Amino acid sequence: MATALSDIYETPEPFDRITLPDGYRPSDQEEFMSPMQRAYFLAKLKAWKDSIVEESRATMAQLQVDTLREPDIADRASSETDWGIELRTRDRQRKLIAKIDAAIRRLYAGEYGYCEVTGEPIGIGRLEARPIATMTLEAQERHERVEKVSRDD
Repeated sequence: MATALSDIYETPEPFDRITLPDGYRPSDQEEFMSPMQRAYFLAKLKAWKDSIVEESRATMAQLQVDTLREPDIADRASSETDWGIELRTRDRQRKLIAKIDAAIRRLYAGEYGYCEVTGEPIGIGRLEARPIATMTLEAQERHERVEKVSRDD
């Protein structure tokens, strides 16, 4: 029997059981990472993951249907190139799913929404734009500058 993440992590409020009102969007006026906000981001992350998984299933189904039968070599090469691009995209999305799963784990652990470097709140706007963010914008920029400098050496 599979264990739900909510069974692994103890949470003061069962945010994963909250039904959000239609049109709810987190705001800076609320307590940061309140149960409503956590429920919102959980739903957002799960919906994102579900759409990626569904796209991947559609791609795999299409791959099985579309065997490369083009008699013309140029058409076949074009099809192979298109499928190569599609498969690379799916591989990037597979990695994205791992980041989404990590964000969901952070939600249950109570760490979601806080910078892994500074411990500061990441901010609702940044989380809306990038729900898998693990750093504040400032920490991310510092990280990228350091990374660029070390790459240039």
